[in-house]
Amino acid sequence: MNSNADASTAPFVRPLPGSHRNASIVRVAVVGAGPAGLYAVESLLEAAPDFCIDVFDRLPTPYGLVRYGVAPDNQKMKSVTRVLRNSFNNEARVRFIGNVCFGVDVRRADLLKFYDAVIYATGAPAERRIGISGEDLPGSYGAKEFVEWYNGHPDIAHHNFLLDSQHVAVIGAGNVALDVARMLIRSPEEVASTDVPDRVLAAFRNSQITDVHLIARRGPAQAKFTPVELRGIGSLLNADIVVRPEEMVLSDSDDIRIGANRELRTNIAMLREWAGVPLQGKARRLHIRFLRSPVRILGEKRVEGIVLEGNEQLADEHLCGTGNFETLKVNMIFRAVGYRPLRLPDVPFDEAKSIIPNNRGRVLNENGQLTEKEYVTGWAKRGPSGTIGTNRSDSAETVCTLLADIPARKVCNSSDPEQILIFLDSRRVNYTNWMNWLRLDDYETQLGRKQGRPRVKIPDLRSMLELSRNSDTSDFAGDD
Repeated sequence: MNSNADASTAPFVRPLPGSHRNASIVRVAVVGAGPAGLYAVESLLEAAPDFCIDVFDRLPTPYGLVRYGVAPDNQKMKSVTRVLRNSFNNEARVRFIGNVCFGVDVRRADLLKFYDAVIYATGAPAERRIGISGEDLPGSYGAKEFVEWYNGHPDIAHHNFLLDSQHVAVIGAGNVALDVARMLIRSPEEVASTDVPDRVLAAFRNSQITDVHLIARRGPAQAKFTPVELRGIGSLLNADIVVRPEEMVLSDSDDIRIGANRELRTNIAMLREWAGVPLQGKARRLHIRFLRSPVRILGEKRVEGIVLEGNEQLADEHLCGTGNFETLKVNMIFRAVGYRPLRLPDVPFDEAKSIIPNNRGRVLNENGQLTEKEYVTGWAKRGPSGTIGTNRSDSAETVCTLLADIPARKVCNSSDPEQILIFLDSRRVNYTNWMNWLRLDDYETQLGRKQGRPRVKIPDLRSMLELSRNSDTSDFAGDD
């Protein structure tokens, strides 16, 4: 996944004029501590000095997709956290309230009672399916599950992926598919330089994988890889990259698109270069296949293979199956065909578009009318598109909308900011704060330093909470 955190395209967030500011403090709740939510906090701080913000997250850790979605071997991209964390330096105006599940620990009505505005920034936590037979066989996985496993997400902390298959297929042509393929084909030594949990590193050290087949339905000019992600596989130490020259044929319309798109030109140049390089005899191989659709996953009790049909791309860019089939003998398949947002409890949701319906960030109800005090940003607003940096301009738009609404709205929430904490205490919610996260962060980085790694993630929720509350973590032995 690409961060591309350049703010040059973000709209200017005009500060509220002093004559129109409400006399009382405006309290805003942001649901989701990933990039979209934290960029919204950044915009609010810059534009509205009378705003105080509480950032809620289901997990006891901030950063969302950056911590649990960006591949561990892309530490440069993860460095965007240095920007995202800045808002929490303003302790008087911004609080982190972690380990709080929206819809369970706190409901929509609760937030609308305690806050003058609520911004939903909950991302796209569900996966799309391919819709072919055999998709639910053991050995067939959604890429999200694998990504969260190697990134130390607590939801998948106790799952073990046995990388004991020689041939693996990854279905998809986006950055997530490329991340998964790249991680699978990396040598144990390369993985050992990342921040994966110890249990995950042990699995990669025992990996039997020799060949990873990346399957794309469309041609190379339609692949969604960014050049940064694609270039990453060129640095693999112990793997040959296999691109078939006959699958690199481009149409006239492809040539036009490539001529107008610098990133696409870069991708095509790299793919063509690899197509012309003979095998070097390395221990592993990454096969990048184009114009191949998965038709059926084979196997009785577990995955034994996958049937692919060749595709032809028509002049209008629609695909047509050629009737030519091939079977890949693989024992593990990862489906990386896209994420989608999920309906939040009691919050309006457009099932057809899989987003929270909105007008420039203002949440709309089922009748298309504006709801009161509710806003949305990020993937929950526009769908799973763009890079991490795209969320900056997207969140700025939502904040501009919110700021335009405030002068005409009576700010009635002048209550004690501790009321939300008292409420959570009354419901026995084991919430965490920013200091709790800093303790866990310090422990992970110290553990990494001992192993010569950037950090070692602690994936187990119980251990995370214990570490975050223990002021002396030097002797802690967590359950990883």
